Amino acid sequence: MKKKKKTKNKIQGNLSRSIIDILRNNSGKTYNYKQIASVLGVNDASSRNQIIKKLAQLAAKKEIQEVERGKFKIEGNKNYYTGVLDLTTKGYGYVMVEEFADDIFIAQKDLNAAFDGDTVEIYVYNRRRRKRSDGEITKILKRKRTEFVGTLQQKKDFGFVVIDDKSMYTDFFIAGNKLNGAENGDKVVVEFEEWPKKADSPYGKITRVLGTPGEHHTEIHSILAQYGLPHEFPEEVEEYANKIDTSINEKEISKRRDMRDVLTFTIDPKDAKDFDDALSFQKLENGNYEIGIHIADVSHYLQPGTILDEEAYDRATSVYLVDRVVPMLPEILSNNACSLRPKEEKFTFSAVFEIDDKANVKNQWFGRTVTYSDERFAYEEAQHIIETGTGTIPEDVSIRNHSYSVRGALVEAVVTLNRLAKKMRAGRMKDGAISFDKVEVKFNLNEENNPVGVFFKTAKDANKLIEEFMLLANRKVAEYIGKQSPKKTFVYRCHDEPDDQKLASLQTIVGRFGHKLNLKDRSTTTSSLNKLLEDVQGRKEQNMVDTLAIRTMSKAYYGVENIGHYGLAFDYYTHFTSPIRRYPDVMVHRLLQHYLDGAKSANEEEYEAKCHHSSEMENLATNAERDSIKYMQVKFMQDHENEEFLGVISGVTEWGIFVEIIENKCEGMIRLRDMNDDHYEFNADEFSVIGKRTGQSYTLGDEVYVKVKNADLVKRHLDFTLLGNREEVEAN
Repeated sequence: MKKKKKTKNKIQGNLSRSIIDILRNNSGKTYNYKQIASVLGVNDASSRNQIIKKLAQLAAKKEIQEVERGKFKIEGNKNYYTGVLDLTTKGYGYVMVEEFADDIFIAQKDLNAAFDGDTVEIYVYNRRRRKRSDGEITKILKRKRTEFVGTLQQKKDFGFVVIDDKSMYTDFFIAGNKLNGAENGDKVVVEFEEWPKKADSPYGKITRVLGTPGEHHTEIHSILAQYGLPHEFPEEVEEYANKIDTSINEKEISKRRDMRDVLTFTIDPKDAKDFDDALSFQKLENGNYEIGIHIADVSHYLQPGTILDEEAYDRATSVYLVDRVVPMLPEILSNNACSLRPKEEKFTFSAVFEIDDKANVKNQWFGRTVTYSDERFAYEEAQHIIETGTGTIPEDVSIRNHSYSVRGALVEAVVTLNRLAKKMRAGRMKDGAISFDKVEVKFNLNEENNPVGVFFKTAKDANKLIEEFMLLANRKVAEYIGKQSPKKTFVYRCHDEPDDQKLASLQTIVGRFGHKLNLKDRSTTTSSLNKLLEDVQGRKEQNMVDTLAIRTMSKAYYGVENIGHYGLAFDYYTHFTSPIRRYPDVMVHRLLQHYLDGAKSANEEEYEAKCHHSSEMENLATNAERDSIKYMQVKFMQDHENEEFLGVISGVTEWGIFVEIIENKCEGMIRLRDMNDDHYEFNADEFSVIGKRTGQSYTLGDEVYVKVKNADLVKRHLDFTLLGNREEVEAN
């Protein structure tokens, strides 16, 4: 009896949806119950009675309008909203709209040809009490992307492309005349053309053949193409860049502050090719120091409205993959004219500060300069000077392949700047800044770009020295503009407060390792976070805790409305120091000069749109960089398939356990279905899986031994076989 009632309710639920669909698709027209029945193709008395009842119910709930007795219509804009579709890997999705606190659920049958990230119009069905709102996509307003990466499955005179992106719920049909020379099994880029109403799959055309899946260049180009990132400059852009006058001429020098005689140097990674920042140092008669942060004057060469500027804006950022850099600017600028190379004069944009011995800023000056770099140091060389206090650089540290001596003035500059940087950093920490010194995973690559080793990069004093002075310049430039009255349009780097729920979840997880967080207020939260990050250094859970702590933070973004920077504890912050690789820094340079010249406030809407684009491109670049690291990790582990590794459980889900190998930080999954010694069930509260028969548990943070089961380069996925808990394996 109960089963029958449930079926009837389901029929009535479908009837509501069908009636609304008919009225919505014929907005403005009125229908009576007979016309609805005709459209639905029913003519029996029972169905007509259900329609009459349902029309009355929908009108009572004000979902439809009874314009005159027995005649109904739906208001044109009622229950229609706009939002962005977020698709899951299971084929359904959610749309966040401003008018609703919760996301609107969209079933796969109601996606109506929309893809992940599309801006869509949705119709929201009235929410029942204590239930989420369901919706249906009625119109695609803007496609986030029209190109996708996948593998061609060729038939006789047509083909299908199976898309790599896990959120894509359909393949693409490719007609024979649109294969563009692609062959069965090729990795390709397919462009969406249309999705006819009665077709099972969207129609597309192949625009580029990337190569054979699994091959190195194919996979790297696939990563770039997946995120719509370019891998080379258009010929006309290269030609334009090569014709730019990059000479250091007297006419331009005369317009600038000449700082060529002031001691100046760069500190960068040893393999860096573009040096976009330099420091100058000199003692003043009053005992204070004049310290200049000199940044490549990219905006001098990159003029608005040119094809070069349009290309740089479109890219918005350089992309740093494991084996290559995809630069924002052509090489003539990024590695030559704008690179502050040693023993060369360069045009720069500078922030110059008078700083006392306690690291307090006494005076500041911003403007265009011409500088000369006296020396170039790698971080390792500067670190050696800091640690020894001497200028003798040994061969094993030197980037010159031989030992050499640094003159005393440079040694004094590096040592003094380091001392001041430490005081500045201590002040930031006291003000509530959070110290994220996450370990970076790096690869030793051979000539074929195959990973032959893994090493870790940690920030030392030399890195932190540069970081502090770049932070100083960024903060002071933002303050200089942000505090002006009347308010002026500017580009800020914004970072909101963390989500309380995420912090509470982090507190629960780290509690399993004996750590505590105090979330009483901002001060206790930041100080206990810093203590946590300090306490886990060198411990098995460090990388996992570092990663989880970063994930609790809000995502930083560019915007014209200043909200401050939570992580740095700055009320004003911007990006001024890397215009070779970030377009927002170029915008900041232009705006700063604009206001130094006394001009009126720039157009806010224009810059907000540019900020939004820059934030989006930054996110895409970050995802591509992450994917390239994962690809290299999988490639590295391919050569270690029969070896045993000690790892730490870094994640637990209903379908498997994630394990991060301690010695190389490669992460893979042990699927629960492959754990044959018992039937394991997921316990979300305990962050563990527990054997039903034996009670054996595997919990977040446990150390386990694993072996590589499968390393899939195409899916960029590692599968592990579980060998057992550390204690059990080592005991045997």
